[in-house]
Amino acid sequence: MTEETKTPDVITDDDKLWALLSWIFAPLVPIIVLLLEDKKGRAFIRYNAMQGLIVGVVAIVLSGILGSLTFCIGSLIWPLIWIYQIYLGIQAYNGKWVQVPVVTDFAKKQGWI
Repeated sequence: MTEETKTPDVITDDDKLWALLSWIFAPLVPIIVLLLEDKKGRAFIRYNAMQGLIVGVVAIVLSGILGSLTFCIGSLIWPLIWIYQIYLGIQAYNGKWVQVPVVTDFAKKQGWI
């Protein structure tokens, strides 16, 4: 995970808070953020919300699939990913443009961020 030096907008404390919430409460808060006109126009918020949404959906799908195959592994996936999301949220709250290895490239290729 590295930090990009994007600064098209000034990152405000409000941007940092919404980015943190988007990571911790994914995928619910990112959906709400992306529906709010004033929030989705902010590059830093949209960047973190879109990645948080993708990671949150992947976590739910993975834990559901693995939970149906082996309960032990499936029940461990969600908490481990959530701990990783808390870490990413703290990084975003510090104003860093965090990159999740596969998710960031995927979202950029789709033109979502």
